[in-house]
Amino acid sequence: MIIGLCTVELVIPDAHSLKAKRQVLLSLKDRLRDKFNVSVAEVDEQDLWQKAVLGIACVANEGKHVNQVLDQAVNLIRSVPLVELVQVRIELL
Repeated sequence: MIIGLCTVELVIPDAHSLKAKRQVLLSLKDRLRDKFNVSVAEVDEQDLWQKAVLGIACVANEGKHVNQVLDQAVNLIRSVPLVELVQVRIELL
């Protein structure tokens, strides 16, 4: 069993309140869950309006598959015009 963990730092420049930030993140998290069947949670910077850190987890039998899923998830995040990707870290356990 291979577990993949992806930590993604985001900036949401148009968020001028926590409510606006959470609307963007809720939509993004739902898209990631629906498309890739991964677990997603906001893991840091919950009190800042324009910054977020998401944790994404994937479990599979092969490391190659886990890596592909997490790479595709990062590409989906990059395609969202409301967020800017600052940093990505992927770990396989």
